[in-house]
Amino acid sequence: MRRLLIANRGEIAVRIIRACRDEGIETVAVYADADRDAPFVGMADQAFALGGDKPAETYLDGAKIIAIARRAGADAIHPGYGFLSENAGFAQAVQDAGLIWIGPDPAVITALGDKIEARRIAEAVGAPLVAGTPGPVETPADALAFARQYGLPIAIKAAFGGGGRGMKVAWRLEEVEELFQSATREALTAFGRGECFIEQFLDRPRHIEAQVLADRHGTVKVIGTRDCSLQRRNQKLVEEAPAPFLTDEQRQRIHDSARAICAHAGYSGAGTVEYLLSANGTISFLEVNTRLQVEHPVTEETTGIDLVRGMIAVARGARLADDTVPPPRGHSIEFRINAEDVGRGFLPTPGPIDVFAAPSGPGIRLDSGVVAGSTVPGSFDSMMAKLIVTGSTRTEAIARARRALAEFRIEGVASVLPFHRAVLEQPEFRAEDGSFGVHTRWIETDFADRLAQAAVPHARVAPAGGAPLLRVAVEIDGKRHELGLPANLMAMAPGAPAAEPAPEADDATVTAPVPGTLTAWQVEDGAQVEAGQVIAVMEAMKMETRVEAHRAGRISRVAEAGEVLGFGVPLARIVG
Repeated sequence: MRRLLIANRGEIAVRIIRACRDEGIETVAVYADADRDAPFVGMADQAFALGGDKPAETYLDGAKIIAIARRAGADAIHPGYGFLSENAGFAQAVQDAGLIWIGPDPAVITALGDKIEARRIAEAVGAPLVAGTPGPVETPADALAFARQYGLPIAIKAAFGGGGRGMKVAWRLEEVEELFQSATREALTAFGRGECFIEQFLDRPRHIEAQVLADRHGTVKVIGTRDCSLQRRNQKLVEEAPAPFLTDEQRQRIHDSARAICAHAGYSGAGTVEYLLSANGTISFLEVNTRLQVEHPVTEETTGIDLVRGMIAVARGARLADDTVPPPRGHSIEFRINAEDVGRGFLPTPGPIDVFAAPSGPGIRLDSGVVAGSTVPGSFDSMMAKLIVTGSTRTEAIARARRALAEFRIEGVASVLPFHRAVLEQPEFRAEDGSFGVHTRWIETDFADRLAQAAVPHARVAPAGGAPLLRVAVEIDGKRHELGLPANLMAMAPGAPAAEPAPEADDATVTAPVPGTLTAWQVEDGAQVEAGQVIAVMEAMKMETRVEAHRAGRISRVAEAGEVLGFGVPLARIVG
C-alpha cells in the first residue's frame, strides 16, 4: 500500500492523512465545491474535485470516487465515517476495482449494517436484547400497531443507518406515524435507503459502547469501553473512555458479547458494538457500527493504540498479538465542536469562521477540520472539530477540560462551546459522589432549563458563504482541464447591479429556522393551522428540523418543497 484515497472530508480526512504520513503512505483527497479551501484538501499529496455540493453528487457518489482513485494511482480507499463508510455495495466496488478496502468485508457490512440481521446475530450469541420487529416496518400504521402492542417509548431506526440519523424516539402514540415518516425521509437522505425497524426504547438509559479491533485471521480484540450518553436528537456531543461507573459484571458482559458478535460475523478492522444500559442495570444490544467512530480518539488516548493505523495494518494482512483487553491508562473526554446555536435549540449555523483559537497544554488534543477563515458549508455535517482532554483520573480530565474550554474561542458561526462549559458544572455529570445522573435524554429533559439559562442565542446566524461554481473546460499544454469559477462572478464585478433584497418579514410570516432544503410541507396551502402545529420539514447538515406554526390562522405557502433557502427566508404567511 503506497497511495491511499480518503473518501471523506473535514476532520476525519485530516486524521487519516496524519495516520498515513506516520505509515509513509501518500494520500489523495476528494472534495466538494464547498470544501475546495478546506484544510484537508491542502494537506493531501493530491486533491481532486468531485464537482458539486450535495452529498449525492460528491461524497456519496461511489463510482466517481473510484474513478478518481484509478486516475490518481491509488491502491487503497479509506472511507472514514458517515457517507459510504458502511455501504457494502461501495466496499465491493472498491475491491472489484482491484483496490484495498480499509474496513470489514462487504458481506460483514451487509450482515451487521442491516440492524435487523445484527439483532439476529446478537440473539444467536446470547447478547442481551429488548423486543423489536423481526424485519423492516412497511407503513406508519404498522409502527403504531407495534407501539400499542409493546408500549412506549419506542425507537424507530434506519435499518441501514447509524450515527443517530434516521432514528426517532416516540413518547406519545399520536406522534408515532409522523416520526416514522420523518425517520424514513432522514434515512433516505443520509444513507440512500429508507427502511426502518422498531424496538422498545429503554427510558433514561446510558449509551455504552465497546471498541473492537479484529484481524483477518480470526482474532477479535475488545480495546475498551466508552460512555456516549450525552446526546441531543440521538447525536452524541460528549464521549468518554473508559465508560465510568460500570460494575465489573456489566463491563465483562459487554466485553464478552461484543467479542462474540464480531467473531460470529467474521469481523475485521475497527468497529464498535453499542448498548443501552438502563437505570436498573438492564443491558440491551443496540447495533454494530462497521467503521471508525467519531469518538475513537478517547480510546486511543487511554490505550495508546492508534486505531486508524490499526485499520491500515489489518487491511495489509497483519495479525493481532492476542485478544486480551488492555488496561486503561487514565481517563479521556471528547467534546464535539459543532457549528450549532445552543440558544436556538442547537440549530445548525453554517457560515464563515472569523476566529478559531483552540486551547493547548497538558492533556489536550485537537482533531480539527477547520481553521480561522474556513467556511462551514450547509450541505454537510455541522462538526468543525473535536477537543479531546485526558487526565490520570476522571476528576483530573474534567478539571483540564474546564480550563481548555475556557480558553477556546470561536467567532463568526455559533458553536456548542457554551453547552460544553455548562455541562462541566453539573453535578449529574461531575458525579463527585459516585452517582452518575446523565442519560441519553438528559440534555432535553433534566438539563433543559439550566441550559436555557446558560446559553443565550448567538448574535449572528450567518448563511454559508461562497457562491456555487460555474465549471468551464479549458486546454493547457494539450491537456483538458476544468476550471471552477464563482457562478456570480459578473455580479461581483464593480458596477454590477445590486441583488434584490429579500422580502421583509412581518408578524404573520413564518421564516426558515435554518439554512437548508425545504424537504416537505405537512399542511395544504390554505389550510387552517394551530399554534405549535408542525407545518413543514427542513433538512440542514443531514438532519431534519421541524417548522412549527407560531400562531393560529390560515396558511398561505410562499416557498416550494425542494427549494434551498437561507436562514430567515419567508416560508409562508399565517393570517388569523
